[in-house]
Amino acid sequence: MSARTLFAPRTRQTLCTIEIEDSASWLHAHVALDAHDDLQPGDEVRVHGPPIHTRFGDKIVLRRTATIKRAGLLRRMLTRWSGMFLLTELYEVSFTPRRLAP
Repeated sequence: MSARTLFAPRTRQTLCTIEIEDSASWLHAHVALDAHDDLQPGDEVRVHGPPIHTRFGDKIVLRRTATIKRAGLLRRMLTRWSGMFLLTELYEVSFTPRRLAP
């Protein structure tokens, strides 16, 4: 295996389905890739096309092209390593001046 294979990113294009809903019940945007590749830490997905604008109450389903950029070995390892430390930012810590009842 060459150094280029280990460290260089690989790209591939695939189709995807984009679903966007902006209503009183839901506010979400989902992208489902047609390619059945499992995304790994460090991989990037770029959806091509013009920006999508919705109005309140709209639900839009579109088909677009997406580019999957696979991370090389070095980037994948760094992403996993840094992810372990960045996860602690999600923790909420609270200090109370009184003792909590058992």
